[in-house]
Amino acid sequence: QIQDLTFLIKNYYLTELYLNNNELTDISGALKHLCSLQILFLHNNELKKLGKTVKELKGMISLQTLNLFQNPLAYDPDYRLHVIYFLPSVQLLDRKLVTQRERESALHLYNPKRAWVMQSIAFGKRADTSLRTAVGSSRGTQPARRPVMPSGIYNTQRKTYISRVPFEDPEDAVLVRATTRSLMEFSSVDWNKVATCQERRLKNKAEEPLEKLTVQLR
Repeated sequence: QIQDLTFLIKNYYLTELYLNNNELTDISGALKHLCSLQILFLHNNELKKLGKTVKELKGMISLQTLNLFQNPLAYDPDYRLHVIYFLPSVQLLDRKLVTQRERESALHLYNPKRAWVMQSIAFGKRADTSLRTAVGSSRGTQPARRPVMPSGIYNTQRKTYISRVPFEDPEDAVLVRATTRSLMEFSSVDWNKVATCQERRLKNKAEEPLEKLTVQLR
């Protein structure tokens, strides 16, 4: 029937804490000093505010096992992804291992810009810029293939489209990145064919335009 955690104020070196099956309604200001915690059980309490609860635990960089199930906050539709994103050190949440796919989905939900950048670098590999096999060519017979964009939802509060699931096929991410790259342009001139200042003064005829070679790359 524990309701107050002020008695933990001096227990800085705790590594395990079992507070499950009590009557806790708020942990704000009671646990954030426990930076050495590795295991924390808070399930079957009365914690209602997901944001405040997770904020209290954000400083626990060693926290690996966390239980929050059977609390009102666990009924939030984004509860698990919220905890996974804001508490990245947690490996086991509510007796279930945190998967890489869940981490990617959490990143898409709470930081879509960073998620898009990570996908746009072709998963850490050099992207093929030719696109001949992906979109076909004038001489080929293979039709162009449109990438399957990630499924997602429209966030009415942020007024942004948020992808919950990354690209199903890594080649789609490579294709999107390659088609949206910045255009680079290189120009070269044969300076041996360019008249010097003295030659220009001696010649009374119009100077011929320079022969400039320009190459564009994407």
